[in-house]
Amino acid sequence: MEIEIKHELPDSGWQIVAQTLKEVGMAFYEPHVHKKAFENSHTSIFVFHSGRLIGFGRAISDGVYQAAIYDVAVIPEFQGRGIGTIIVKNILSNLPSCNFILYTMPGKEDFYRKLGFRKMKTGMASFRKADNMTLRGFTE
Repeated sequence: MEIEIKHELPDSGWQIVAQTLKEVGMAFYEPHVHKKAFENSHTSIFVFHSGRLIGFGRAISDGVYQAAIYDVAVIPEFQGRGIGTIIVKNILSNLPSCNFILYTMPGKEDFYRKLGFRKMKTGMASFRKADNMTLRGFTE
């Protein structure tokens, strides 16, 4: 499968970002909100197949020693083909001197474990919709 990796997305792609995040069960907002989040991130990765957006992810960072990965998602029909791995490895290679943190959907830990991530013992979170995040398995 031939893919193309880009660091920017045309305005027409933000609806696909919002829809993909919704389809895979992740937090999603209006397309303009995702556009602002990705544009304000240190690193944004967009993966295309035959001109079609099929996956994406981003990292916020100081660019020196700390980074956090967010919004890694692949449209359902392309999942299981290594696209998520390509996204994460591209993010990591854009910030080679950084430590990385992330949180993932419950049940997806093994995907990140295969990429060298380990569970943290001291992770904490304060979510706007705290009860919902507990019901979904993110917090105690």
